[in-house]
Amino acid sequence: MSSRHCQVTGRRPGYGKQVSHSHRRTSRRWLPNTQRRRYWLPSENRHVVLTLSTKGIKTVDRRGVESVVAELRRRGVRV
Repeated sequence: MSSRHCQVTGRRPGYGKQVSHSHRRTSRRWLPNTQRRRYWLPSENRHVVLTLSTKGIKTVDRRGVESVVAELRRRGVRV
């Protein structure tokens, strides 16, 4: 599993070609904007650290960390 992926949305690096002015093609990657965020989990009285894309951060802000962590655990992700 690549390290640059969002635990909530599942966003991963995109792959494609970089095309120069002379039209030579070389491989490249588009990395998602992932950030490690620490959230307080009141039900367990501890912090959890999640690797999230910016869209994943907005999802946690909207739904709440308890709901997101519960869904991650249903998917089998260790938090």
